[in-house]
Amino acid sequence: MLSFFRVNAVYQIFSLLILLLLMRLPVYLVGIPQLIPELQWMLVGEQINKGFVMYADIWDNTAPLSALIYAGIDILFGRSQAAFQLVALAFASFQVIYFNVMINNRDIFSKRNYVPGLIYALFLNISFDCSTLSPVLMATTFVLMSFGTIVRQMSRLQASDEVFEIGFLIGIAALFYPPAGIFIIWAIASLVFFTGSTIRQYSLCAFGFLFPVLLTALYFYLDGSYQAFSRNFLSSVFQIRQYNLNDFKSLLVTLIIPFGLGILGFLRLVNAFGFNNFQVRCQQVMMLWAIAGVLSIGLMPFLAPMQFIIFVPALAFFTVNFFSTFKKQWLSELIFLGVFASILLIHYQAVFATGSESFVQLKNLKLNEKLDVKIKDKRILVLGDGMEEYKNNYAATPYLNWNLAKYELQNLDNYNNVISILRNFEKDAPDIIIDKVNLAPKLFKRIPALDRRYKLVEKGIYKRV
Repeated sequence: MLSFFRVNAVYQIFSLLILLLLMRLPVYLVGIPQLIPELQWMLVGEQINKGFVMYADIWDNTAPLSALIYAGIDILFGRSQAAFQLVALAFASFQVIYFNVMINNRDIFSKRNYVPGLIYALFLNISFDCSTLSPVLMATTFVLMSFGTIVRQMSRLQASDEVFEIGFLIGIAALFYPPAGIFIIWAIASLVFFTGSTIRQYSLCAFGFLFPVLLTALYFYLDGSYQAFSRNFLSSVFQIRQYNLNDFKSLLVTLIIPFGLGILGFLRLVNAFGFNNFQVRCQQVMMLWAIAGVLSIGLMPFLAPMQFIIFVPALAFFTVNFFSTFKKQWLSELIFLGVFASILLIHYQAVFATGSESFVQLKNLKLNEKLDVKIKDKRILVLGDGMEEYKNNYAATPYLNWNLAKYELQNLDNYNNVISILRNFEKDAPDIIIDKVNLAPKLFKRIPALDRRYKLVEKGIYKRV
């Protein structure tokens, strides 16, 4: 397979796209398990299209541009997992082609071929959850484009004011996926160490990053919802995460091959010869990318293989070097086929295997399909963790994200919180309240107006009268 993609011909672009589609086709046909965050993103898009304002009327920490994309998909397709997968495939295809074409056009490697795109496409399929339209997938597109601009700057004798574009692209990425904002440090460090930029140009890059962020903040300020934007989006980026150990075990199995190959590729470069000064600087920029990716882990909202898509450009870059240093091509071909089969095995078994047969289960990421939810086509509010109840129902009140909502709903001794809750119920009252944390009795005691509107029909379920 490596030998085929080492041929430098334009038709290889189509070969890469076909291969990317073929790798995902089996799980498309069988059906990918729906994910909790995926349903949450669908609900966000649905609520926006009902006229509710993000962050003020929809308490969720989905980034603004991601929410806008989800709203657009909801307008065209409604709650469609297939639409999410097709748009994700479009983003993935662009990244694969852009990464390979940019590397070839700038002669970042000693030989022009399509192996970089092959490895990039493979690493985008390390797990079934990478096939959905996640904020990190969309954000990686813009960070990757900023890398292309940095490479153009390094190929010149002197940096230009094009550095604004670098910061701007990373700012856009942060509005899709906040942890991507860490990469502004990577961009400025790359300009400092590997280009002839001046302090003015560093400042211009930083301003380019802040420009879209400040415009977004200004929009919410003029809309009168800046406080909600700050509380539910900006502040939530720095909240302490509590990660589940089972997810960590599955994550380790999924990531061990791409990260192992990336590290081996980097180690082979340490004593490698034959690279010119420009190529060495590109390698160092990618090393800084990997460091920025590590820093972004602390800001990830949850642990899942999809969150590590931000590492794919750096891992693919160093893995290309790993396979290009073999003197015996048959050996590199054999190792790659083993890697290719192993990654796809991990990808497919998580979908096709059932129960304990799957060694990458991601239980805490999947919707619990076995949960028997008798309530359907109702406007509901869920008090507590979990999104399963929303699958065949609609969200009501702003309290979509329990991690954000509980600070108001559980602090009922605060008079302002009580008034806010009552107003939110009056604006968008649910037909059904599903109480998982036994909060409703205290809520109704504090707000008698709600107590008169809802009655207990079975344990933990209240219906509007």
